[in-house]
Amino acid sequence: MLSKILGRREEEKKVRDQNRLPPGQSLTQKFPVLHYGSTPKTDLGRWDFRVFGLVEEEKIWSWEEFNQLPRTQVTLDIHCVTRWSKFDTLWEGVSLKNLVDEGIIVPKPEAGYIVQHCEQGYTTNLPLEAMLQENVLLATHYDGQPLPLEHGWPLRVVVGSFPDRSEESNAYFWKGGKWLRALEFRATDQPGFWERNGYHNEADPWQEQRYSYGW
Repeated sequence: MLSKILGRREEEKKVRDQNRLPPGQSLTQKFPVLHYGSTPKTDLGRWDFRVFGLVEEEKIWSWEEFNQLPRTQVTLDIHCVTRWSKFDTLWEGVSLKNLVDEGIIVPKPEAGYIVQHCEQGYTTNLPLEAMLQENVLLATHYDGQPLPLEHGWPLRVVVGSFPDRSEESNAYFWKGGKWLRALEFRATDQPGFWERNGYHNEADPWQEQRYSYGW
């Protein structure tokens, strides 16, 4: 037990010295499970994923069709608003940036924000510019395996930091919704579940934008 504690502290010092640990955060070697409400049950035979709103053409993909889209892998550091950070996590899935770059999804000029619609009515929001960064992924796999159910299987959004912090924007981990079912492109922002309940709308971990009420 002591060796594990000392090992964690040494690793935490390493990432802090590399400027990878945001203020107020601590390294975890586990993967905590946090979400509001129950874990949904999903039938992949009836599952679909929708892109709608301010796009030139609405898209609806079945699970099989979604998995035919171009795929990519990214290694990210992730930071939870509850003050844990996990480093060098490997994710695989579909990059929204790639879909837009390849013309598979074409946002209308007035689109400026995206709302993530998830199971059980949960939503969260990000600017379109943030969603189109390479450190954002519509993820189906974690660490070489399909997502665990409690971490958002079959599909979730992942927002993280590259180890060299080369991304243009970042956000706490709640800004990537679990059990994702749709992306809505909008002209105006629409705060999601936690944003309406006191969490900061921008949620930059490097600025400790945790809460909107100064808690």
